[in-house]
Amino acid sequence: MDHTCLFIVPMAFIALFIWSVIWAYADAERRDKSGCLVALLVLFLSWLLGLIAWLVFRPEEKSHRF
Repeated sequence: MDHTCLFIVPMAFIALFIWSVIWAYADAERRDKSGCLVALLVLFLSWLLGLIAWLVFRPEEKSHRF
């Protein structure tokens, strides 16, 4: 197996992990929920399970009409 692959695959996984926590935080804030709590949920609740839980149970986005 190529040594480059042994470096790139874990780095891609780490980048996806970090991106998903940041995205969940921003999405929660956009929906007037606590971004910190949602990010912690995604971070500590078996990463993928936490992300799926947020996607399933997140409230509808507030429409900002002016």
